[in-house]
Amino acid sequence: MERLDHLEHLDKHLVDELAQVARETVRDELREQTRRQRRTALLYAASGAVALYAGAAVALAAGLALAIGLPGWAAALVTAAVLGAAAYALRRAARPSVHGPSAHGSSARPPAPSVPPMPQSPPAVPRPRDEES
Repeated sequence: MERLDHLEHLDKHLVDELAQVARETVRDELREQTRRQRRTALLYAASGAVALYAGAAVALAAGLALAIGLPGWAAALVTAAVLGAAAYALRRAARPSVHGPSAHGSSARPPAPSVPPMPQSPPAVPRPRDEES
């Protein structure tokens, strides 16, 4: 009987040790995945920042080229209008399109989803009163 108790203790110890090894393995794997994802996110962020500066440089160059024939304020205004139109076009392209005959060439918005009416509650039934005699 004592031999079985010893095996039970050994069994519990083995299960605890295996659980600890599994936790450490999972923790190490998650750390490694997080490290890789963090590096990827940092590279994407740096790429976006550099692209923003590149776009600003192109806009500045376009404005300076326009400033050769126009006053500075007019060149800046034209550049801003072109960038605004491009931003508007990109925003419209990003919106989900409405499938139907009026989807092309019109700025009609999709119809609002119809909400079913709330059911009316039945009228309150007056409770009988106890009449005192």
